[in-house]
Amino acid sequence: MTIRPVVPPPSDTEVEAWLAVLTAASTTDLPGLPAPSRVEVAGRLRVPPARGRHAFWTTDDGDGVAGLLLFTDEGNTHTAFLDVLAVRPEARRRGVGTALWERVRAELLARERTSVSALVDLGGPGQAFAESLGFENVLRMAWYVQDVARDAADPAAPRIPATPGYELMCWPGIVPDAWAQAVAVAHGAMDDAPAGDMDEQTMTWTAERVRAAQRLVLERGGELTMVAAVTPAGEVAAYTVLVRTDPAGPRALQYDTVVVSAHRGHGLGRAVKLRMLAEVATRHPDLREIGTTVADENGPMRAVNESLGYRWERGVGIFQRKL
Repeated sequence: MTIRPVVPPPSDTEVEAWLAVLTAASTTDLPGLPAPSRVEVAGRLRVPPARGRHAFWTTDDGDGVAGLLLFTDEGNTHTAFLDVLAVRPEARRRGVGTALWERVRAELLARERTSVSALVDLGGPGQAFAESLGFENVLRMAWYVQDVARDAADPAAPRIPATPGYELMCWPGIVPDAWAQAVAVAHGAMDDAPAGDMDEQTMTWTAERVRAAQRLVLERGGELTMVAAVTPAGEVAAYTVLVRTDPAGPRALQYDTVVVSAHRGHGLGRAVKLRMLAEVATRHPDLREIGTTVADENGPMRAVNESLGYRWERGVGIFQRKL
């Protein structure tokens, strides 16, 4: 077995081979969940990340793939994120995953990284494999899913509450320049979000960093919508972001939902999420589900999601290994 790097830009054949591995692994490990789409896979392989550089590898027989994100932002050049390490189910227990990991580990050491983390589903082969390599769960989370079509049609579904002193605004695509800095400031409210023992440091967000992260979604073939609660003084008091990594896919992802500490206690988190649901009904009538991850420690956000009809889907964790 030979492990070779995927030299950018990957060919259509390489994208299809990568997609085939991920689809086979997902179908076996996460039955009933949407499989990765070609749009999503091609975008990730072909469009460089906003805050680092990717390295990709595949086995010559097409049985396994691995992708690593090496952070380049200040404060995180010591760590990295293992974006994917997947092996076809029929090829497991033959050393394919271990060989891929050793190639990843060699790259980490060559780049003088002292830790690496990965998002791992709990209770399945991914967790067992990660723990066999010395990874530890440093932040317990779970996926929660909202059935959009059912909730939108339900006459008992919650309606958007009044938000005295705040205006709810919707920005499809990249945030307008006039609001980008205010969004960056609001993003800082996530500094107090549960982070467990993660080695990755929180970045300082700027207007350009906000726009770069949003451009990345679009350049990879996706769509995004932001709903924000703003004040007459021009502050962004709260916001939420919805991303469709594949506009034709059945599931969207709820990215950050933020409420600035000075504006908490006014129901703004619930308000922006409900306004987003209204936008979804208009802009994305074909959308079936919205998925999001929430840390187990984040009781307030879990309570908001539960009140909106989100259901627990599966446990996940940020697993980390020191090198």
